Amino acid sequence: MQARVRKFAHVLERFGLAMAGAASGLFVAIHVGSSVSALTSQAFLLIMMLGGAIGFYLGIDTPPKLFHPKGSTSMRKIDAAELLSAVGTFLATLVAFFSVGVVVLRSEPDISWTAAIMLGWVLGVAMQVVAGTIARMRA
Repeated sequence: MQARVRKFAHVLERFGLAMAGAASGLFVAIHVGSSVSALTSQAFLLIMMLGGAIGFYLGIDTPPKLFHPKGSTSMRKIDAAELLSAVGTFLATLVAFFSVGVVVLRSEPDISWTAAIMLGWVLGVAMQVVAGTIARMRA
């Protein structure tokens, strides 16, 4: 019984992370779509939301690499999945935060800022997906 409750809690947590990613993707899509008229379609909104949901679902809760005792040669290696997950999550949430600010404050930043936000979002989510894939392949 306790194992089922833990599994349910974990699945619930992962769906919560996916919804947070989808919401972040929605805000980035709203900001980018309001600045670039070619990206105002519902398909673009859906793609951004799905990308955020998949990225946050896979990339935030990655299984950790096994611990190696002090003096082990493998301790010096960087855990690529952990690093990609951390940087990708930070980057995706940072640009989502900026997008929310732009939408709420109704400001109109230069198109280069909008392009940087879009690029940051795509890179951040891609890093999360890659991190989640690496971590699950080794587990």
